[in-house]
Amino acid sequence: MTGSRPPAVRLRHLAAPLFALTVTLAAASPAGASTGHPTPTIVDTARGHGTVVSYTFDDGPNPVDTPRLLAVLRARHVRAVFCVQGDHAREYPALVRRIAAEGHLLCNHSLKHDDLGTWTVDQIRADLLATNAAIRAAVPHAHIPYFRAPFGSWGATPEVAAGLGMQPLGWRLAITDWEPPGTDELVRRLMDGITPGAVVLMHDGGGDRSQTVEAVNRTIPLLRAAGYRFTLPARGH
Repeated sequence: MTGSRPPAVRLRHLAAPLFALTVTLAAASPAGASTGHPTPTIVDTARGHGTVVSYTFDDGPNPVDTPRLLAVLRARHVRAVFCVQGDHAREYPALVRRIAAEGHLLCNHSLKHDDLGTWTVDQIRADLLATNAAIRAAVPHAHIPYFRAPFGSWGATPEVAAGLGMQPLGWRLAITDWEPPGTDELVRRLMDGITPGAVVLMHDGGGDRSQTVEAVNRTIPLLRAAGYRFTLPARGH
């Protein structure tokens, strides 16, 4: 079939590359471009006012579900935060590069997902620096604005992370997707548990996350229909 696309189709056709350019430029922004300065306060709120929400994903990347999740976020025009494990960044550097190139923010989630809650300041600093080095081996000069403690076991990590330029990132809603209960149940937990300003904790690594990916795909349009806007987490108080 020949001929030009109808106007609406042409607009959609042009929107994808324009969005890709926008998020790529955002990923390349220098560290100083972020608003606010890191503090030891654990933030669990999304930027902006009213019905805003932030999606965050832990324990990746993994070669099966992270690409599927990135495709969903790209199609839905949502930016998210990926809390990356250093050992996974070493194993799958191309996926870390893709996360950054598609405009998402990177978060330090420790080197091996150890419980850092009882570690000394020096031990924590060494782990966080090693994790940042693993991420930057994949994405040189990467901006890593957040740190999230494995298991939410914070100990002395907030002070160390802030000293290294990373805001401690918590959450208001965890849908317990590390024990996959079925996509319908994940959608229900998210829709029932969401509150304005929430940072939502989900996972793209640590196991089969196909249910999470589908729940993300289904809830984005539902939340938008309910008046929600997708933003990034706050940066200090």
